[in-house]
This record gives sequence, C-alpha cells and structure tokens, in this order.
Amino acid sequence: MRRFLRSAVGLTTAMLATLACTVQAGPVTAADTTYEVLVYSRTAGFRHDAIPAGIQTVRELGAANNFTVTATEDPTAFTTGNLARYATVIFLNTTGDVLDAGQQAAFESYIRGGGGYVGVHSAADTEYDWPFYGDLVGAYFASHPQIQQAKVNVEDRAHAATAHLPQTWTRTDEWYNYRTNARATAHVLTSLDESSYSGGGMGADHPHSWCKSYSGGRSFYTGAGHTIESYADPAFRAHLLGGIRYAAGKVRADCRPEVGYTALYNGSTAGWSQAGPGGFTNSDATLSSSGGMGLFWYSAKQFTSYSLKLDWKLTGDDNSGVFLGFPPSDDPWSAVDNGYEVQIDATDAPDRTTGSVYTFQAADAAARDAALNPPGEWNTYELLVEGERLQVFLNGVKINDFTNTDPARSLAGHIGIQNHGDADHAAFRNIRIKDLGGGGGGGTGPVVGLAGKCLDVAGAGTADGTKVQLYTCNGTAAQRWTVAGSVLKALNKCLDVAGGGTVDGTKVQLWTCNGTGAQNWAAQPDGTVRNPQSGRCLDVSGNNSADGSQIHIWTCHTGANQRWTLP
Repeated sequence: MRRFLRSAVGLTTAMLATLACTVQAGPVTAADTTYEVLVYSRTAGFRHDAIPAGIQTVRELGAANNFTVTATEDPTAFTTGNLARYATVIFLNTTGDVLDAGQQAAFESYIRGGGGYVGVHSAADTEYDWPFYGDLVGAYFASHPQIQQAKVNVEDRAHAATAHLPQTWTRTDEWYNYRTNARATAHVLTSLDESSYSGGGMGADHPHSWCKSYSGGRSFYTGAGHTIESYADPAFRAHLLGGIRYAAGKVRADCRPEVGYTALYNGSTAGWSQAGPGGFTNSDATLSSSGGMGLFWYSAKQFTSYSLKLDWKLTGDDNSGVFLGFPPSDDPWSAVDNGYEVQIDATDAPDRTTGSVYTFQAADAAARDAALNPPGEWNTYELLVEGERLQVFLNGVKINDFTNTDPARSLAGHIGIQNHGDADHAAFRNIRIKDLGGGGGGGTGPVVGLAGKCLDVAGAGTADGTKVQLYTCNGTAAQRWTVAGSVLKALNKCLDVAGGGTVDGTKVQLWTCNGTGAQNWAAQPDGTVRNPQSGRCLDVSGNNSADGSQIHIWTCHTGANQRWTLP
C-alpha cells in the first residue's frame, strides 16, 4: 500500500492506500536456476508399463524448465555423496522394498539436510516396513478399483502443482484408496469425489495429492500417473512439474495441515460488499481488481480471534493488501483510519512492503524474501489474530508478529481486500477463516467489573431493550454470561449497543441476537471489552459503582470502570 493525499473538499490528511486483486495470467515467471533431479523407478512388486513414459516426461519437463535428469533403478545411487547432487528425488511408480538399510539411512540424511521427495502413484505402494518413508510419502496404498473416469476436487489452487487446474478436474486413471488419511499430517491439494466413480473406499474425505514439510525436507505426492496416457496430458504434466519445483525448493507453498476453515470466498461473493470506486471481477473462483482506490469487504460478519487464510498473486510491481479490524462502512478510508493493513507490495519502504503491517511494523525482511514467490506465482497468507496480537505467515513461514496497543484501533472487526488503482493488478483465491472464539476463554459465568460488581440484566428481564447495569454479584441467571465467539449472551439474548450507536454514552442493553456489529465484543489485553463497530469500550456510566449504574459505551481509556474479567 502506498501513501496518497486525499483530495480537496477540505481533507488534507495523507492517507494509506493498499490492496488489489486481478486474475490475469500475468507475465511468464522467470526461469528457475539450474538444478538436478534423480528419477528412481525400481520395482520389487507390480511393474507399471507407464514407467518409460514417466521418465521421458520428466526429461522433457527438465529440458523446458532448466533442470537436468538422471534416471536409475540402481539402489547404489543412494549414497550420501551422490544424493547431495540432487534438489529432489522422484520415486516414479516404485513398488515393494527398493532400498536396503544403508541406502535408507543415506536417503533419510538427504531429506533431513533439506532434500526434496516426489512420490508418483505407486510410490505409496513402496517400503511398508520403513516408518520414515511412510511418514514422508504421507499414506500407504490399500486398494484400487478398475481404471475409470473420476472427478478430482482441487482444494488448493495456489500450489504450483494445482494453480493451473479448474476447481473440478475430470480425468481417467487408476484411483488409489489409502490405509490412512493423509490430511492429519499433510496439506491436501486434491481429493477424489467418490460419487463420480465406482470403488472408492475412503468416503467423503479422500485425499489424492498432497504436500508436506517433513524432517527438514519437502514432500509432494500425487496418486495420479498409473496410465501411459497420463504423461501426455498437459494438465497432469503441469501438475507433476509443480510438484517437482516445490520439492526442489524452487517455489514456496504453505504445506502445513489445514482443517476447520470456512470459505468466505471460493467463487461466491455472497456476504461481500464493495466500498469506494473500482471493484473486482469474479471469474474461475478468482477475484481480480480493477480501478480504485476501493475495498471489497466481508460485510456479513465481524471477527474477533481467528485464522484468516487467502491466496494472492501479483502480475508485476503492483500494490495490494488485506485489511483487518475495521467497522462497517461504505467509505474505504474507514478501514485505513480504523483498521490495520497487511501489505502486498514488493518494492515500497520497509514498513510498507509485503508482510508489513502498513506504516506500523515492517516484516522480517530475510524471512519474507526467503518465503516469497515472485510476480506470476501464487502466495498464501495466514493472518492469525488472537485478541490484539497479529501474526503474519507467508507460505507457512512467520514473517511478522505485531501487537496493537492503540486504544482507538482494534484487530477485531471486518476483513477486506483492496483494489488499489488502475495500474495495480492482483488476484485472490480461496479466502477462508477459522473462528478461534472470542476473548475471555469462551466460558460461562459472571462478568466482573468496577468495585468487584457484576454485569447484570435488570430484574432478569428478557424483553428487548432491558437495561444492562452494574450490580452486586449474586450468582443469578441475570449475571450468568456466555462468551460465544464475539458475542456475550445472557438469558438467551445478546449484549447489544442500542440502535447500533457509535457515540459516547450510547446505552448497552439486552436484545435478541441478530449477528450485527452492535452485538460484537472483543476482550483486549488491557482488560477492556471493545465494540469493534464503534471502536468504543464497555463502560460503567460516570465511574459510579452503585447498584443499578447504567452500562454504556465510551471512548476507551482503560480506567477502572472499563476493566472487566470475563468467564
């Protein structure tokens, strides 16, 4: 995000500018530096007639993509000295026990030293009695039905092995069932739709290809590649090439296991709103920026503590970012003024480049540069918000750790992506979130505040608009509050800012839960409880500790009448 001057009509403050998103193909990625690949295809069980086609394919991929290929079935190639030549080793349709104990030890040392592994198809039908290999490949073969057409669900469209694929990839191959589900230890890239073919044995969650970091090295496995025809398929060849480049360390990816996320955008823009000029086109489950400066924000819900993941790509020296913790508004500058931006821009000042919390804290430049894929390649952010702490992960590597200490701002609130301007192009895919629950531990019990007294529903009333007050703690249902994500509930209704007000002195009341910003609350490290929509704190009116004192919202100041202990 670059800084711009807001134009006339009386506004003179220099403001930040920031995110963009475009899904064009972009320029061709610069060639990888030269590297060497070892293809190993020894078999001690079933032998696939596609092995020669597979070896030839890898050679052709190497000739076109700057790596050289050595193909062998000689296990004596597995020595510490020889393996050190190679950026990755491909187990191409190996079967059975193909290495002795000494060769296994050399390969383990190679992986632990940062080497790469690519497993193709029956590489999962290999070395069942070698635990290190089983963990490296991710899952062992169990069975398969006859060769047939099936639908492959592409779960990750940012990894180099799958970014070129549609959301559903229909192809013919031999479809493996596995003894265990790889999802627990690996990042699943594609899975099989068992309703699209006969003989699936793993149910609704059937991983088909995946990647993982393991013991210092990198692992990519694909269940595809049984048939000779596979190796003439451009989509499969690109899939295999992406896996080789990842395992060789030429392209980065977040290959940590991922479970429990909910899609905010994966093709549908339901719940999203555009603020300001410009906008985003939506095609092929990809958002692409145009014009600006505007903000495409998720208006359906605010978030308090969460892990937000999203995939992004620039086409050149572009400017974009992700906004967090801002109140609802049709003015994109509200996000700039009230929230925080995690920047996407490779060539600005240190506190305004990719991974920085814009103008507040620079990223760890060395870690960022080592994790970053260049324009033309996809990257993945995880923005981990826990209270007022924000950790930024780029392709699985932590590059920033920031804590908000500004009482006028919060990391709780809405999230959004910015279209920065006509000259800036960025693309976004697969925006997903995992709710980690609100502050206060997610329990049930009293909310204790000024003078050791409790947050209380007057007369235990349940009518909308019932006064919320301070009162001597008495253990009744009127003082039993449940922290449920970003809401506080008592008597089956929610703590609410009257009329969704945002000014000092707006009363707090009990109201039917409705999911609006008036009912979102975020516990802060300083003991205050903030309403992100207004940016104001839960406050005992007049600092009055008498029973019946009205609770309202007020500018945050951390005084005793704004400090609360949640269950």
